[in-house]
Amino acid sequence: MADRLAFTKGHGTENDFVLVPDLDGTVGLSPARAAALADRRAGVGGDGVIRVVRTAAADEADVRETADRAEWFMDYRNADGSLAEMCGNGTRVFAEYLRREGLAAGDAVVVATRRGPVEVRSDGDGWAVDLGPWALADPGTADRDGFDALVHVGADDPFSALSVDMGNPHTVVALPEGLDLDDLDLTRVPVVNPVPAHGTNVEVVRPIGPGHIALRVHERGVGETRSCGTGACAAAVATSFWAGALDTGSTWVVDVPGGRLRVRLLPDRGVELAGPAVLVADGMVDLATLPD
Repeated sequence: MADRLAFTKGHGTENDFVLVPDLDGTVGLSPARAAALADRRAGVGGDGVIRVVRTAAADEADVRETADRAEWFMDYRNADGSLAEMCGNGTRVFAEYLRREGLAAGDAVVVATRRGPVEVRSDGDGWAVDLGPWALADPGTADRDGFDALVHVGADDPFSALSVDMGNPHTVVALPEGLDLDDLDLTRVPVVNPVPAHGTNVEVVRPIGPGHIALRVHERGVGETRSCGTGACAAAVATSFWAGALDTGSTWVVDVPGGRLRVRLLPDRGVELAGPAVLVADGMVDLATLPD
């Protein structure tokens, strides 16, 4: 019905999303409408909103140029309606939706994102996504000092941190000994110095054992979330960097409040994220309740 908007609710390790099918790009998704859909009290509720649209019908010209490689574009918005370049957990949920709806066949699909096309492949009960190359935001300072930023989390003294570009920005904090990950106050936006030009996700990491870390994350435009896929990858990169083991092709188990992810460091500074993707509900929203 023209006066109603279809949606699907899904999550990856409890990082949850509202998926809106707009296959031919005729409906669109404004920042205000995305924020209203993501609202947990007055909307459907989610950490982000994903518009499912053919790449050829994407709003951005540089995305449309990738239509020969990827039929479907993951138009991802944060909970506040702002655009995001990439979402690792969201990409897996997007692939699960394409498979369920018969929009993609086989065990692999290439998905267009704002950072470029990424390949997602079936992996057991979930999906694995090749997120492409990572980069250190300030490699010179990182190589010299081991860190390139300071982060204030709540009332604690500033923590040393490393800035990692996963196609979207991350600042990874190495939690000092003697502090408990569960005791941190992530209800407020962490203060990062120097201030990133486009904001940043902040991950606080605690080593558990060899190849095993735990983290909590505050996502820009969202707040603390139960999981962040690109954040898990950034945390694995940062931990490997601090250990002097970036070139070993290591695999990391990453525990997040919403479950467990697997991160594999690939040659040429690539990274693969693997984990579950669950579609939990389908419904309709009255368009009269949403802003244009």
